[in-house]
Formats: sequence, C-alpha cells, structure tokens
Amino acid sequence: MAQSDVINSNIEHTVRDHYGRILAILAKQFGDIELAEDVLQEAIVSALEKWPMSGCPEKPVAWLMQTAKHKAIDRLRRQQVYRSKAEQLLILEQIEKEVAMEGDISEYPDQRLSLIFTCCHPALGEQVRVALTLKTLCGLSTLQVAKAFLVSESSMAQRIVRAKRKIKSAGIPYQVPPAHLIEQRLSAVLAVIYFIYNEGYYRSVGDSLISSELCEEGVHLATMMLELLPEEPEVMGLLALLYFHHARKAARISDKGELIDLEHQYRASWNSSFIETADQLLRDALAKSKPGSYQIQAAISAVHAHAARFSDTDWKQIVLLYQKLESIDSNPVIKLNLAVALSFAEEPAIGLMYLDQISNLDRLGAYHPYFTARAELLRRLGNLQESRLMYQKAIGLCDNSIERNHLLRRMRSLDCLVLPSFQEGSESTV
Repeated sequence: MAQSDVINSNIEHTVRDHYGRILAILAKQFGDIELAEDVLQEAIVSALEKWPMSGCPEKPVAWLMQTAKHKAIDRLRRQQVYRSKAEQLLILEQIEKEVAMEGDISEYPDQRLSLIFTCCHPALGEQVRVALTLKTLCGLSTLQVAKAFLVSESSMAQRIVRAKRKIKSAGIPYQVPPAHLIEQRLSAVLAVIYFIYNEGYYRSVGDSLISSELCEEGVHLATMMLELLPEEPEVMGLLALLYFHHARKAARISDKGELIDLEHQYRASWNSSFIETADQLLRDALAKSKPGSYQIQAAISAVHAHAARFSDTDWKQIVLLYQKLESIDSNPVIKLNLAVALSFAEEPAIGLMYLDQISNLDRLGAYHPYFTARAELLRRLGNLQESRLMYQKAIGLCDNSIERNHLLRRMRSLDCLVLPSFQEGSESTV
C-alpha cells in the first residue's frame, strides 16, 4: 500500500472513531454547532492536504482539535459582528486559551451527552431533535438521516438548518440539564441513541451492512445514560435491547459479505455473554413495574435470543408483545413488524390482511421493508408473480447495496423450488 494510502486510511479511521466526541467538545467550547461542524470539516480537509506531505502526527486527534480551534479563531476575528459582543469575545478568549493545550482527547471530559441533550431541547420539534443529533454527533449524511425518518433529503436538510439556528438564537446551553429537567428530554435522547445503534446495525445507505463504530457508539452512550440515571427502567430497557442486537451482529454477515437473515443465522455464534447482560438488564427494568417501549422491544428480542432454532420461536408471545407495543406507540414500523409476527403465529394470509390494512399509513409507501414483507408473504402463499413485483419495488427503494443484492437473490430464487418460509430482507422486520 502506498504511503499516501496509509495516511488517508489513518485520517479515515481517526475521523470515523472520534468525530462525535471531537465535535461535542468543540460545540461545548464554541456554543455553536454550525461553527464547530464547519471548522472540524476544514481541519479534516487540512489533514488530507498536509499529512501526506508531513506524515501522520503523533497525536492525530489532538491535531484535528487544535487545527479546528485555530480555524475558529480565524473565523471569529474576521467577523466584525462578533467583536462588538462581549459574549463572543469571551468565547474567543477561551478558544485561544484552549489552543495552548496539547493534550489528546482523553484529557477532555466526554461531552457527547451534553450535545445530545442540547439537540433534544423541548424548544425543538420532536423529530428534528433526533435528526439533528444523528447529523451532528454521528456525522451521518443528510440522506442517511432522511432515510431514517422516511422523508426527502431536501426536507430534512431544511429542518436541520432551522434547528441549528434556533439553538443559537435561543441561547440553549450545551449541557446535561438539571435532574428535574431531564425527564422532558429523556424520550428524545433515548430515541437518538437507539437510532445511532440502529444505523450501525443496519446501514440504510452505502456498500456495507454494518458499522461497528456506530454500534459501539450506541452501546457506549446508552451505558453513559444508565450511569446518569441508574434507576430509570427505560434506560435499562434500551441498553438491554442494544445488547440483544449486539449479540447477533456478527452472525448477520457471511464470509462472502452477504446478508444472512435471522432464520439462517448460526445461533451458536451469538454472543452468550451479551445475551446474559441483556437478560439481567431486562429483569431489572421489568422489576420497576413501569413498562415502556424499549423494555417491550427488549422482551421481543429476548424471545428471539432464547429460541434454539428459528422454528422454536414463540411467535404468539411476540404477537402479544407487539400488540402491547402498538398500544403505546403507533409507529408504522411497529405495525409492519406485528403483521410479520401474525403471519407466523397464525398464517401468511392473516399477516397479508394486516399489511393491507396499514398500506395507506404515512411513510410506508417509501419504506422498502414493507414491500419486502409483502413479497415474502406472497411467496409463502405461492403467489409468485405478485411476489416478484413486490421484490422489484423493494429493490427500487433500497439504498444499501448488500441488502439490495440479497433481495435480488430472493427474487431470482422464485424461479426455483420455493420453500414456504419467510426470510427477512431487513432485520428491522422482526
């Protein structure tokens, strides 16, 4: 591998592994997400230009932070409007003082929860709180965030820009709020952490199915939340849910890099230690007698985790859990998952009838797992022609190349002997 390729790989790994934490530190210091994002991107560009010539610095993360701070100072000095404001002068002085520090990121407090709580301020709309955090903290593209919410990229871009400006104009502080104010932001914060993990576990866009870095980030943030709120059952439930998923993450990809659906995963390879951790967290959460969405989702994952084989899955129990979940959360994806569960607990025709009932729900028309589920149920019912059409719709809406190839293989297999079993195109439909 050429030296320049090694340098570029080092930059990629540094940014991928530390972007969120660097940005959170800068946003906390600047009091401005947009400024922090802009100068961090400029620092990354500088690294791409300078490191191939000068070599990778001994402390690459510290280099990026210091370079970003220098660029922030240059920006603030160029903008005369800041010079007339005492508050901005204080920020400038603080940045200049911080630049003198040569410490690496480990010497700074982890500010990621502060950034999440800031983005989840109740002054912002519920959906945009999660979207803003995914865009800033995780460095996801606007398209990836838009896919998570089943909206257009342009619409999501506008929402994120407005949210950043509102945080700045309202002077929302970059901090974990006092204990009595945490409750009003808790659901949004937990949703953010879940989306971070989910985007790592199942990449909506790109040529890889899994981002281990995002998965680890989600588990880390959920663990930090449990340290902050050790008696909160929904925090326990979320961390349990993530550990159940984490246990089977490695089993989802074959040696050839192909998706392995839940039915055909080698269950002996699931991480038993993670499952035990999840079980204990779930038991502790349920003992609080305050059931919530994440606890119920964790309970569903527990049923899957403890089935020795796919055929041993207690689908009737899963249906009951999804019905309970549906009663407290009317999310269309939950209804879709309930339809799939019904198809196993009862029969494929029942699941298909339920899919027909929810077909007009907002957002499902652009959600490829919906058409994947229809294709699979139609396959099981022997309606191969209509199944093929549904696969084609799902393939057209899928932006992940690995899953798209999986769906193509499933569609082409209709020409062969068809076994009456459902194989998921997406692990979100469980």
